[in-house]
This record gives sequence, C-alpha cells and structure tokens, in this order.
Amino acid sequence: MSAEALLASAKAKGVMLATAESCTGGMLSAAITDVPGSSAIFDRAFVTYTNAAKMQMLDVAQATLDAHGAVSEEVAAEMASGVLHHSDADIAVSVTGIAGPGGSEHKPEGRVCFGLAIKTGVTTETVEFGALGRDKVRAAARDHGLALFRRAVAAITGNS
Repeated sequence: MSAEALLASAKAKGVMLATAESCTGGMLSAAITDVPGSSAIFDRAFVTYTNAAKMQMLDVAQATLDAHGAVSEEVAAEMASGVLHHSDADIAVSVTGIAGPGGSEHKPEGRVCFGLAIKTGVTTETVEFGALGRDKVRAAARDHGLALFRRAVAAITGNS
C-alpha cells in the first residue's frame, strides 16, 4: 500500500499516526508527509537517533538500554509507547536498527526492530533485512513501517 492509500484509509477511519525513528532518521514520517493532506492523519514524528534522545523524548528507560541495547524489541516497544504518551496519535510505529555499514555477530547489519503501539497495547518484531547496504536497509525499514501502519489501520473497525 502506498502512503497515499494509507492516508485515505486512516482518514476514513478517523485515526492519527505518529512515528519514533532511529536508523531511518525520519524517512518513515517523510514518506507519509510527502502526501498532500497528510496533516489530517499525521500528528508528529520523533527522530531519536541517540540513546539520550530516546530517554528524553520517549521515556525509554536507561535500564532497558543497558540490558538490551538500542537495537532490541524491548527498546522498540518503549519507543512506540512513548510516542503514544507524548502525542495525540492512535497508532504509533517505532524503528530502531543497524542500517550499516557494520554491525556485529550478535547484532548484524540489516537487523531492524519495530514497535507498533495502539491504545490497547504494543507489539514488536525484528526483521533481518541483511547486509544490503545502508540505503537499502533504511528504505526497506521505511517500507516495513508503512506496512505496519497499513495493517494496524485495516484492523480498526469504525472510528477510534
């Protein structure tokens, strides 16, 4: 689904979206706000590239970062929850990962963790895009974030 179709679907259901992005650096929110009329469904974006920004802007706990690292489903969950707490959004998607180059044996290049928060809870997932190169990993993460929004909006019945 394109960002245009996402906008139409979210507008029809009366829901607001927001993002928290790390490795994508705002690409997910840019894809949404590139569409004319996106202000009807997009509340705000948080680009929290550093751990300090994640803690200050999204209430990610230092203990979570220490225990799991920034690229983890636990941090993605706290980022997504933080977006809902600090916005007027009904649905929030968070993205944190290793776009490359680099990575490690434990956290390889291309690993991206996503959080999806709605008023009733948070789900997370990790996608291993592989060592595609920085640009392709970031684009794949943006597209996956759009797909998460699409599925979440589609699951809503009636107005939120």
